[in-house]
Amino acid sequence: MIVYNVTLNIDLSIHDQWMRWMQTKHINDVLATGKFSSARMIKVLIEEEGSVTYSVQYTTDSKEKLEKYYTDDAPRLRQEGLSMFGDKMLAFRTELQVISEHFPESALQ
Repeated sequence: MIVYNVTLNIDLSIHDQWMRWMQTKHINDVLATGKFSSARMIKVLIEEEGSVTYSVQYTTDSKEKLEKYYTDDAPRLRQEGLSMFGDKMLAFRTELQVISEHFPESALQ
């Protein structure tokens, strides 16, 4: 499993508008590409003056699908965010590969 992680630092002046856009449009648009099976949004719990940081993690089953997303969809989807929020939304992207997942034994029963 591959996780496409987008870490975003959002200026407080656009936070509420950005959050609505992310939760009602952008994440759905990324999932609608058919390249990802799920997404989750996580707030980074570090206090920052004037901004908030989030991690949005999109899951796919292959590096090939992620590469196809970069080619076919990412430019258009990234441009929309840049047009709406400019430099008040800073993004850092990483690719992660899940090696294994572990749960307490009590969770498996």
